[in-house]
Amino acid sequence: MARQRKMTPERKAFIDSLLAHYQPNDANDVQEMLKDLLGDTLQGMLEAEMDQKLGYSKYDYQNKTTDDSRNGYSKKTVTSSMGPIDLDIPRDRKGEFEPQIVKKNQTDISNIEDQVLSMYAKGMTTRDISSHLRDVYGVDASAEMISHMTDRILPIAREWQNRPLERKYAIVFMDAVHFNVREDNRTIKKAVYVAIGVKLNGVREVLGMWIGGNESAKYWLGVLNEIKNRGVEDIMIVSVDGLTGFGDAIQAVFPLAEIQRCVVHQIRYSTKFISYKDLKSFMADLKLVYKADTEDLALSALDELEETWGKKYPASIASWRNNWAQLSTYFKFPVEIRRLIYTTNSIENFNRQLRKVTKSKTIFPTDDALFKSLYLAMIDATKKWTGKAWSWGQTLDQLCIYFGDRIQPEDVM
Repeated sequence: MARQRKMTPERKAFIDSLLAHYQPNDANDVQEMLKDLLGDTLQGMLEAEMDQKLGYSKYDYQNKTTDDSRNGYSKKTVTSSMGPIDLDIPRDRKGEFEPQIVKKNQTDISNIEDQVLSMYAKGMTTRDISSHLRDVYGVDASAEMISHMTDRILPIAREWQNRPLERKYAIVFMDAVHFNVREDNRTIKKAVYVAIGVKLNGVREVLGMWIGGNESAKYWLGVLNEIKNRGVEDIMIVSVDGLTGFGDAIQAVFPLAEIQRCVVHQIRYSTKFISYKDLKSFMADLKLVYKADTEDLALSALDELEETWGKKYPASIASWRNNWAQLSTYFKFPVEIRRLIYTTNSIENFNRQLRKVTKSKTIFPTDDALFKSLYLAMIDATKKWTGKAWSWGQTLDQLCIYFGDRIQPEDVM
């Protein structure tokens, strides 16, 4: 049974008196009633602030002990979440009164900027936000004004992008997502390089998002060097896609890192060569390779796969043979770690969230416009990243055994 709202007799009497006075007929009338009450409440608080400043209430001259006094009012209109509200700001003759409930030069009491950033983070365009503010709150804010509001997040975003990182990470996932950006009067598809780290305490964090040209191992090398320069000394395992030269770039910066090439990416690539009529049978045989309990069993299954399908689909089999060194890394580890590293799905899920909130913006006018959208989307997407990775206690035990003295007790605090 649904829980009913309960009111004390005193509160019910107060609500009844409001309804009798305002006589609202619909939700809009109630909104106007609340707006009027908010205005009266603010006005009452301003008067109380003046009483406190002068030390006596209005017309109570017997208790006046100051040579200062009231000096009328100045008109002011402030923006609230319920629309514009007209106020009378009290003045004193000495000009010393500094109201706190509505400060001098404050024209917005609605936290509209926070609402704008929230709507922008969820993918609304500046024009959509402008229309929403006008329709719902009666606030006339142009798309250009909304853009300037969101620009204020850029210094914060850049500070986040350059913040110091942990000394060591258990796992780092790396992948790129692509967006269209306007540059030199042309639309260019740019790669956004994303790195997500799992700290040794099991908590995930986005290490950074870098906007570059087309995805390349050379650019990833620059990203890795920046990660190192921001304080990262060691990474135990790096999970990446199948970009050519990616492994060499990682080894150049973090030579001790174990590299796991995404098995899911490899499966997608190898099945491109397979005829639809053979796909089901081929996948059943291929599953015996990547689902094997040990690397020896996986290699035996790969031999059988080649014997069955090698003549018909040599390129598919060759792709597994040629990349086996980095595809097979996860066989060294127990199930808990295998689940985490054999695919870059975790970062792909994050990238899907980035695409979701930017889908209404098919072309970004500048790199900065793209970056502030991605930063706000990242903040929104990572709000729930409060827990540890699955079965992290067992996973950490295994990591400590495998990587030995590279993990110290103080590293997991």
